Amino acid sequence: MIEYTPGKWGVGFAFSLNGSVFPMAFVWAFPCSLLSMTLHRLFRASPEVFAQLGAGDVGASVLAGFTFILGFLVVFRSQQAYARWWEGGTLLQQLRGEWFNAYSNLLAFCNTCPDRASEVTEFQHRLVRLVSLLNCAAIQQVSTMEDKNYELIDIEEFNHESLMFLKEAHDRCEVCLQWIQRLIGEATEKEIIKVSPPVLSRVYNQLGNGIVNLNNARKITEFPIPFPLAQMITFMLLFHWGITAFVCAASVETTFWAGLITFIVVFSFWSINYIAVELEQPFGDGKNDLPLHEMQIDLNLS
Repeated sequence: MIEYTPGKWGVGFAFSLNGSVFPMAFVWAFPCSLLSMTLHRLFRASPEVFAQLGAGDVGASVLAGFTFILGFLVVFRSQQAYARWWEGGTLLQQLRGEWFNAYSNLLAFCNTCPDRASEVTEFQHRLVRLVSLLNCAAIQQVSTMEDKNYELIDIEEFNHESLMFLKEAHDRCEVCLQWIQRLIGEATEKEIIKVSPPVLSRVYNQLGNGIVNLNNARKITEFPIPFPLAQMITFMLLFHWGITAFVCAASVETTFWAGLITFIVVFSFWSINYIAVELEQPFGDGKNDLPLHEMQIDLNLS
């Protein structure tokens, strides 16, 4: 994710190309502008061709109606994409908060008797490794990154057979959650944790709430924008690319303005569309995606 500051006047950052969609939009807008200027010169050099095509004000009116529909769809897609991006970040932060609160409560419930200090320390070490592993497995489930090796706390201390079982498990989060719940149960029996059952139930609720947030985040990864919508918008953009050049060449008086207007219109539509494409899957490797590695490191540091 790109961190930026607007600056004193709030416009300096706008000229940065790091993570920008402008280069991709330029690839579509510049050829379309050249095509419009070429057609404009052709129409002015050969009036009979222009007359036979019958283009003019009517074509501009038709383009305006088509552009309105396309603009609505592109803006709708970008709104949905931003909602998915924001919801993804919110759910991961809520998940982190629930699991950290559960971990913090368990530390507070530990037996303070000096005779049990070694057992309490062993329990705390196992717990912190399991919570780190649980959060890592959660991020791996939603991540679409190529590098899914997130930082873990002291993974060498895990039993080899357990790690192999976890590696082959269908849902690693469910396995990690079960391990943590089993650890809490054993610690309660041995009185490593000293707390009344109603209070301890809050910990189980927080662990469960984290899993609910994880499954809500998974829907963003597993359920993309519906294919018919994405397909229709792309075809309309391609059609708009060609018809804009033609209509501007036929209806604008000068070659320069025909090319400039074409460039601005096409550049704007493709930029908004690429913003939607960038934000629809927020758990990937893109520069505008969520900082998953940093999120895992942040939990470990806590």
